[in-house]
Amino acid sequence: MTGYRTLNEALAATARTLTALGDAIEPRREAEALAAACLGVGRAGLVTRGDLPLDSSLTALLERWTQRRAAGEPLAYIVGYRDFWTLRLNVTPAVLVPRPETELLVERALALARLRGETAAPPALADLGTGSGAIALALASERPDWRIVATDRSAAALDIAQRNARAHQLQRVEFLLGDWFTPLAGRRFDLLVSNPPYVAADDPALRGDSLRVEPQDALTPGPDALAALVTLIESAPRHLESGGWLLLEHGATQAAPVAERLVARGFRHVRSHADLAGTLRATEGQWLR
Repeated sequence: MTGYRTLNEALAATARTLTALGDAIEPRREAEALAAACLGVGRAGLVTRGDLPLDSSLTALLERWTQRRAAGEPLAYIVGYRDFWTLRLNVTPAVLVPRPETELLVERALALARLRGETAAPPALADLGTGSGAIALALASERPDWRIVATDRSAAALDIAQRNARAHQLQRVEFLLGDWFTPLAGRRFDLLVSNPPYVAADDPALRGDSLRVEPQDALTPGPDALAALVTLIESAPRHLESGGWLLLEHGATQAAPVAERLVARGFRHVRSHADLAGTLRATEGQWLR
């Protein structure tokens, strides 16, 4: 790329390089995202700069970032952030890159809370395996009166989540270190939500360009893709108020077995919901004692 005189020429060269990633991405769109991050502007800000010369240091940075992206490193790790819901979240290789489909959990949590009625006290919610804090912080930004706890067994992930909370002044969220329900002994909630690992360890997708560099223990629970989901389903009733809901993200083919497990455990009103791509991505159940 070195030697290109203008931003437009650099963008074209970057897009050509990124075509090596195949149909999984939009090369021009990602080229613009890399360039915008290099320049510290929004993508709209590239329009007025297209014919302007690029500083040599920025050209070198864009070239380095392009090579990292072409090697399969997620865009979010390169630029250091990912937009989720209405928030820009810091991300590092210590956490999964938040995905658009996970916003469905935010939507469903808000909808389930509305079912409780306007006169009900603000709900207590726990986000289990919070990672970057995406779900907990999105909900806290929408409902600052909610009592929200976020847990994670990774201290590095919890540090990222806390940094994101401070960046968005959402410091009422309580962060606890520990595996799933371990740090929540004796506590009950109106909503439990989780995006747990649900990819089998032998799934070829884990060796793909993107997933292979994300934290594997946040992607796979081991040979049994349902293991973490089952753990959450079996343990959740001990931490739910009567009438409380468990809301889980899962894989594209897992809605039926997750629903069956919820029913077998005694949950009522079990139902699954599709993401914007039409894939059944989240399943919920209500605990009535």
